[in-house]
Amino acid sequence: MSEMKKIKNLKEFSTSADRFEGANLLCPGCAHSIIVREVLNATNDPLILSASTGCLEVCTAVYPYTSWDNSWIHIGFENSSTAIAGAEAMYKARKRKGKLPESCEGKTPKFVAFGGDGATYDIGFQWISGCFERGHDMMYVCLDNEVYANTGGQRSSATPIGASTTTSPAGRVSYGEKMHKKDIVQIMAAHGAPYVAQVAPNKWKDMVKKIQKGFATEGPVFINAMSACTTEWKFAPDDTIAVSDLATDSLVFPLYEIENGTKLTITYRPKNKVPVRDYLGAQGRFKHLFKPEYEYLIDEWQKRVDAYWEYLQRREEASV
Repeated sequence: MSEMKKIKNLKEFSTSADRFEGANLLCPGCAHSIIVREVLNATNDPLILSASTGCLEVCTAVYPYTSWDNSWIHIGFENSSTAIAGAEAMYKARKRKGKLPESCEGKTPKFVAFGGDGATYDIGFQWISGCFERGHDMMYVCLDNEVYANTGGQRSSATPIGASTTTSPAGRVSYGEKMHKKDIVQIMAAHGAPYVAQVAPNKWKDMVKKIQKGFATEGPVFINAMSACTTEWKFAPDDTIAVSDLATDSLVFPLYEIENGTKLTITYRPKNKVPVRDYLGAQGRFKHLFKPEYEYLIDEWQKRVDAYWEYLQRREEASV
């Protein structure tokens, strides 16, 4: 049985014991630390963690120091999922053979892998897919900041159309990224995973509820967490939550969950939906879209977001 924390309010949650220390080198305003703290503080169970190479890893484990008050392993860019799946398989094997240390008796750990969008959508996708096909009892959390932020701000397949990055720069002959963002949540749901969800740190109750639901689920769980990046999205460090609010309230980043590959439930419906234009306008990576020659892309963004929201609502209705 999972030992989930009963959290009444944000004050109580923010002052609960941390397993991810505040001392790290992440950028001021980085949403990664908010997300990781929420994941780790959602349970009292022992945790076995892995992290792919990326912003989270390089900023939290600068030898000889670490921010992790857990069993934690840094592995390659592509295979944090494989490392944690191996640990999970080893634990099950030793438990079956009665070879667990006495200190582990009665304590069932949770196995969690973290990776950025580059390590998830691109470089590590086949590894994650394999873990989900094999049915490992683990959670994979994608810290989705829509860019290779750790290595220079290059585009990934999570980068949305029109964003300016170092490898898809906006200029006189280009409006930036030409491709639409890959729908990783639907792809992972198509694996038949028992639980897949999309979360955002500004909606902390929704996020903690989904994390706890994931921990209580047997089998592979995928969490896609929007992680607004002050450095590459180009907004002020103290605007992280405001930009995150714009993402969820414009429905650019809708919050929902999918169970067993089919049952879709929308978990947040904004009372005051804001235009996609407001979300784009808050970030320097999209400033060129407000030039007359590229304004049509903002209209295309809005139409695409509206169409996807309609699709999710139809899916939810069909799931009842």
